Amino acid sequence: MELPIYLVQGKPMYIQIYEQIKNAILKKTVLPHSKLPSKRQLATQLDISVHTVREAYEQLLAEGYIISSERSGYFVSAIEQEWQPITKNMPIQESSVCLNQEGLIDFNSGHVDSVHFPFQIWKRLIRKHLEEGNLVSSPWQGEWALRTEIAKYVGRSRGVQCEADQVFIYSGTQMQLQDICQFFGMETRIGMEEPGFIRAKAVFAKLGLTVTPIQVDHFGVSIPNKKLDLVYTTPAHQFPLGMIMSLERRVGLLKWANEHESFIIEDDYDSEYRYKGLPIPALAQIDQLQHVIYFGSFSKSFIPSIRMSYMIIPKSLVIAFEKFNEQQKSTVSRMDQLAVADFMKEGHFERHLAKMRTTYRKRLQVLLESIETYLPKEFEIIGEHSGLHIVLKLPPYLTEQCAIHQAVERGVRTYPASISFIKKPKTHMVILGYGGLTIEEIKEGIQRLSEAWI
Repeated sequence: MELPIYLVQGKPMYIQIYEQIKNAILKKTVLPHSKLPSKRQLATQLDISVHTVREAYEQLLAEGYIISSERSGYFVSAIEQEWQPITKNMPIQESSVCLNQEGLIDFNSGHVDSVHFPFQIWKRLIRKHLEEGNLVSSPWQGEWALRTEIAKYVGRSRGVQCEADQVFIYSGTQMQLQDICQFFGMETRIGMEEPGFIRAKAVFAKLGLTVTPIQVDHFGVSIPNKKLDLVYTTPAHQFPLGMIMSLERRVGLLKWANEHESFIIEDDYDSEYRYKGLPIPALAQIDQLQHVIYFGSFSKSFIPSIRMSYMIIPKSLVIAFEKFNEQQKSTVSRMDQLAVADFMKEGHFERHLAKMRTTYRKRLQVLLESIETYLPKEFEIIGEHSGLHIVLKLPPYLTEQCAIHQAVERGVRTYPASISFIKKPKTHMVILGYGGLTIEEIKEGIQRLSEAWI
């Protein structure tokens, strides 16, 4: 489980950990019976001593918020009564004031531009499908009209040739990842990038699957040296380090999958945003969906709040996959699906993408120029050729945790790269997403970071 805990100066760290976990339990953002990270895992994540985490856990244990199971770890207690703590008269820490200020500059990699979204077109399409007949659920696979448009789109944009019956609609990447893992079975041997996408790791952990970490290098994820059933990878823009998988590595990985009768889950989440050269061929395009399960999402190419993604599977799996899910219900609004289908059919989707590529390219250029202007050369930029975030490697004198806390004090939120690693990385890095910020906010944010870090 990933616990988003932020530590600041001026207050004992164990109290901050205790209070943040307690509030998460009371607000039900951490659910009853959830397993907490081990003391060592949380200490590594926060770059603090195990003793500090132990003190926080012992206080939570004493007050009944968590329980301890011998040799199994710590779990959230089942609290039957609903309770929301009264906070209006509670003292507010200085860092909390900063986080709630309108002037907060948030370099969140999941945020996208909303100013340029074609609201009028979207409203028209929603109104068109806002009728009584569309208040029922869609088929669990998704609306045929949308599946058809997605098949056409990936054929044009990524060279992936497929039919509509190979396309399945979900309410997010984690949902479809969970479904495909359950389809393959709980004994499935899974490999994933190290470091890798934290939410994919969370799905594997939730299902209790054994995951083999596979190191990434400058060319992308390495070719596994043993038999695995599934390998999860982000070749278009590796998360979090941002490298683009080389063609030679792609071919090698596909040959490995063919030889071992394995499948590759290609999460193409950032493929639309490449800023130098031609688009890199998708694994699914080279393989033409023999051993590749292709993931796409509308979160960054459209709007995150729509909660819509899609999975394209090889023809050889379609019949068995539909049989496996025959009692399922669709988790995506029918009206949204039909509106997106029309949005794509009328050509608005690709025009919107073209506009956003130009917008994001300008923001990336400003981000890189601002870093060059305000930060010394010891701050190394990683993964700047595609996607909506970069990784900033910190100089030896600045740890990840300190950098994040000092940034918060200046009204800037940055994000840790370390939580994407299974083993603690040797270098300290932070993630800077720029999709949801204006050019002025990017300049101001980097200037504030220079004041905080230098």
